[in-house]
Amino acid sequence: MKKIEAIIKPFKLDEVREGLNEIGVTGLTVSEVKGYGRQKGHTETYRGAEYTVDFLPKIKLEIVVSDDQLERCIETIISKANTGKIGDGKIFVFDVQQTIRIRTGEENDDAI
Repeated sequence: MKKIEAIIKPFKLDEVREGLNEIGVTGLTVSEVKGYGRQKGHTETYRGAEYTVDFLPKIKLEIVVSDDQLERCIETIISKANTGKIGDGKIFVFDVQQTIRIRTGEENDDAI
């Protein structure tokens, strides 16, 4: 099993979620986060005053999938979240040692 953490632009969430549903991903966790990468934030003007926005709003998706779903899941996230502009995000993949569904006690692939 693998855990995918994807950081994407907020307006791409629905498109990514629908794409993941189409390939059979049954669950994910979504968090609103702030951060920056190579973008390093940007400057905005509000009521004539200029200020710097250091941390940009992003969405973090956390998904646990079986090993055979991993590549399709990554490809879907990339294709749906890509705008071709800086700040599209990143995908991180981790090994998952064990998964347990609290309600039933099912483990590993049965618990996904």
